[in-house]
Amino acid sequence: VQLQASGGGLVQAGGSLRLSCAASGRTFSSNDMAWFRQAQGKEREFVAAIIWSGGKTDYADSVKGRFTISRDNAKNTVLLQMDSLKPEDTAVYYCGARKWSLRSLSDLSTFGYWGQGTLVTVSS
Repeated sequence: VQLQASGGGLVQAGGSLRLSCAASGRTFSSNDMAWFRQAQGKEREFVAAIIWSGGKTDYADSVKGRFTISRDNAKNTVLLQMDSLKPEDTAVYYCGARKWSLRSLSDLSTFGYWGQGTLVTVSS
């Protein structure tokens, strides 16, 4: 699985961005997908995830109510709509994929495929 993330940029606090992750390969529809982020000097942290069917999602407490993850299996794409952005959302955002699993969607160690990351900068 190859992943290509895009959509990052500079936005003012309170603004919105939509990240996109395009996946190659025929297994996308059987993969759980997630977004993680890594701020400068910090470890990579969970943001949001969606199971292979789209029937279940999970969010970090820090983004609940502001971010929405979705997927289009016909287009091999997962989206992250980010609203009401805050300066603390500034980070490089990575999309990850794993074969469907019963493990927690926020478990970084279970995601074996990663995109190159896209930088999101939120100014105050």
